[in-house]
Amino acid sequence: MDREIPALMGVSKAILENVIFVHQDESNWPLQDPSTLKKKFDDIFSATRYTKALEVIKKLHKDQAQEIKTFRLKLENLQTLKDQAYRLRDSIAQDQEKSDALKTQMEDLKTNIQAVENKILRTETSMVDLRKLQEQISTKATARSTYFTLQEQQYAALSEENEDTDEELKEWQTKFEEKIALLETKIAKLEREMNDEYAKSSLLSETINDSTREIGKLQAEADAHMSVKHERDSAIRTIFNKHNLGPVPDAPFTNDIAMNLTNRTKARLSNLEDDLQEKKKTNETQLEFLWGRYLKVNARYSEVDGQIQSKKESKIGVLRRIKDKENERDAAETELSRHNLARIDERERHLQIEVERKTIALGERDYDLIISQKRSEIYTLDHKIKTLHREKDNIATDADDRVKLELKKDELEKCKKKLKKIYDEHKDKFRSVLKGRLPHEKDVKKEITQAFGSVDSEYNDLNSKSQEAEQQLKLAQMKIDAAKSHLSKLQKVLDAKRKHLNSKLQSIAKVSVDINAYPKILKDAMDERDKQTNNFSYAKGMRQMYEPFEKVARQHHKCPCCDRAFTPDEEDLFVKKQRTTGTSTAERLKVLAENLSVAEDLFNQLDNLRVIYDEYVKLEKETIPLAEKDLEQLSADKSEKEQISDDLVSVLAQVKMDRDGVEVLLRPVDTIDRHVQEIQELEPQVKDLEYKLDSRGQGVKSVDEIQLELISVQRAR
Repeated sequence: MDREIPALMGVSKAILENVIFVHQDESNWPLQDPSTLKKKFDDIFSATRYTKALEVIKKLHKDQAQEIKTFRLKLENLQTLKDQAYRLRDSIAQDQEKSDALKTQMEDLKTNIQAVENKILRTETSMVDLRKLQEQISTKATARSTYFTLQEQQYAALSEENEDTDEELKEWQTKFEEKIALLETKIAKLEREMNDEYAKSSLLSETINDSTREIGKLQAEADAHMSVKHERDSAIRTIFNKHNLGPVPDAPFTNDIAMNLTNRTKARLSNLEDDLQEKKKTNETQLEFLWGRYLKVNARYSEVDGQIQSKKESKIGVLRRIKDKENERDAAETELSRHNLARIDERERHLQIEVERKTIALGERDYDLIISQKRSEIYTLDHKIKTLHREKDNIATDADDRVKLELKKDELEKCKKKLKKIYDEHKDKFRSVLKGRLPHEKDVKKEITQAFGSVDSEYNDLNSKSQEAEQQLKLAQMKIDAAKSHLSKLQKVLDAKRKHLNSKLQSIAKVSVDINAYPKILKDAMDERDKQTNNFSYAKGMRQMYEPFEKVARQHHKCPCCDRAFTPDEEDLFVKKQRTTGTSTAERLKVLAENLSVAEDLFNQLDNLRVIYDEYVKLEKETIPLAEKDLEQLSADKSEKEQISDDLVSVLAQVKMDRDGVEVLLRPVDTIDRHVQEIQELEPQVKDLEYKLDSRGQGVKSVDEIQLELISVQRAR
């Protein structure tokens, strides 16, 4: 009964006891002491539950704020660990790349050093051989001078001349000169080889010095790499010790150990991130639950507030009625003091009779029917109260949707403002990149991405062409250097041959002679040789012809020419004359033979230089001009390739500027596209919420109207 009657009447037990069914003797409880009055009002308005609910909400809010603060600190710590891990990973990757590059360079340098050492060994071997050859040359020269001195001494000590003929001696002299020329050629060749070896030795020395400097640089880089590795090891150890991530092996760490420790740090970081995400989800769930509780409490608060207002109005009405009753009582007492008591008693007796009569009439009425009617009315009122409560709950639910709608609208407006701001900031750049066109916000990313793709492909093509042109230019420069080196060698060979020919001609002609006069000198020597040969042959023939004349004249006593008989005196005179002529002819023949030997010797010496002269002429007239022509052609090709390379570099620089200008816009374009997508996602949500609230709001009463109607229905009940 105590539970059902308050539930059926829709009011609390305290209201029934202290307001509706209060006893007349206890109706002045509002005038009691403050503590009792507060207790009764708390019971009437259920303030104790509301206070407890507020305390629970405050406690939950405080606990959640503390947990959020703790999680924020953990999040900051984890973010710091994450940043350190990323930096360590980048540092490790860079160190690994540098280490690999240094290893590759060290291997290349080792190979180069080995090759240089081999060249040095070969050069030293060649130098030793050259020194041996020089020693042999000096020994041979000393022996030659000694032999020459001995020859002169022996020649001076000869008691008689050599019995060999001039032809044999001349042949021996020719062979000896050929042998001397061959030895001189070998000496010149060895001298050139020695000079080349000296040049190679100096070049190899420079290469060794460069390699030594490069080794020093690489050693310094290796030391720097080791210091970086030590810093990495100390950083890893510090992180592990600071965050208690586990044991750490002794330093120094190998790359595998460092990578393993980094992976452990990453795994720990990922676990912490997962925990953080779970905590976030839990917090979001709790926030949603608390938000629902808050909305329910808010709705209950609104309901209780309405009840409190109605109770206050009821209280004011009760107080007003109490005051009226007190006034009536005072007036009645005053009037009673003025009236006659006997008459009042008589009137009371009549009233008592009237009450008895009314009681009898009241007993004759059908109260069961009245009670059933009242119950049906109470049921109708309860149904109406429930309907009003449902409408109120729906309005509270709509309040959540309205809050969401406001939040979504604010977010949508912020996105639009940000989009407009970014778009306005980069509008001019978009126009410059897209040749004056200004696309819509939705198409900006597509247009800029296409523009960047085309510019990037053009830049890559030009870059590859520029690199290829640079390689071609380097190749042309190498060819020019090789051609210059070849031309320099040819010039050196030409100078060597010129000096050799000049020295030989000077030694042969005994005067300073130009090398260009060699053909004339050779022709003159050949003519002189032919002339001396003819003279010698003529003299020799004449001698051979005159030698038998004396014998014929003595035997036949006649002239061998005309067969005329000689007298004894004529015969003696003819024989004497023939002997005188033979003697003079022998002397003249000897002179002519000497002249012929000198002419032939001169011609042979000059003729031996013909091969060298032909090589000299070929070098001067054909080989060197051809090499110079090739060098000019290579220089022209190089100039053309330099022009092409410069053009490509200038075009590449321009395209790179365009590419950089487009690349700068990629990040703002991504931001614009993200805002566009957010706007596209938010607009349907806002429209759905607006449509939902509009459809619910058709024909729905306001909260105040529902509250007034609810109060009136509760009063009627």
